[in-house]
Amino acid sequence: MTILVTGATGNVGGNVVDQLVKRGADVRVLVRDPSKADFPAGVEVVKGDLLDVDSLRHAFSGVSSLFLLNAVVADEFTQALIALNLAREAGIERIVYLSVIHSDVYVNVPHFAGKFGVERMIEAMGMNATILRPAYYIDNEVTIKDVVTGYGIYPMPIGTKGLAMVDARDVGEVAAIELVRREQSPTPLPTNRINLVGPETLTGPAVAAIWSEVLGREIAYPGEDFAGFEQNLRQAMPGWMALDMRVMAERFVSYGMVPEEGDVERLTTMLGRPLHTYRDFATVIAA
Repeated sequence: MTILVTGATGNVGGNVVDQLVKRGADVRVLVRDPSKADFPAGVEVVKGDLLDVDSLRHAFSGVSSLFLLNAVVADEFTQALIALNLAREAGIERIVYLSVIHSDVYVNVPHFAGKFGVERMIEAMGMNATILRPAYYIDNEVTIKDVVTGYGIYPMPIGTKGLAMVDARDVGEVAAIELVRREQSPTPLPTNRINLVGPETLTGPAVAAIWSEVLGREIAYPGEDFAGFEQNLRQAMPGWMALDMRVMAERFVSYGMVPEEGDVERLTTMLGRPLHTYRDFATVIAA
């Protein structure tokens, strides 16, 4: 049988595909433009998107397991509901859904609230799924490297409560492990939830200190200027998304993203290795 991966051209989805291929799974990917797809040999590429009902029905044909990743877009919630309805129509009973940690707490953050709604739908419809709840991605830091190195500041307003930042490689591997576990079970497994976190819970000053050590010069954490943060983001993204990111940052500061007891140990056991660290990632992208 076949595992379908959505969002496969992104960082997390690409890691999921690679990890599934390493485990000998039959993988199909849903992409908007197959001419731009670059996947390992043997991966089946299907053209379509999550708002195209006909293409989804075609992609779901013969699929036994689904990895559902919805990008942060204005109609993310609608995309997820369409995909899950059509997955149920196709008889797919093995699902791994990429949600977000603390979706029930960050209730005013649009893309968190949307994922919280999808989790509720999965429960209400009696679907069987692993719900993955990643914290802030370490990989996001690629976008601020030039600010760190050029201006000597760490610009993300993440506050002092702490974020358990997670590497997309760890997210992808855990997702693949869960997909294979569900795929190989003779009967659909009950729903479970996994917080995806990194090995450390880092504050703004702590991240700045890591960059100072990696670069060999002082990097400062200037504090939180949410209005300025939103304005800077508007240069690279639509206004609605910049506001989404702003209110998320406000919740970073007021609540943080702190793991639950046992989260790190659970992930380390699943992976059979230590989790990737922020320092290692910073060292690589700084080089």
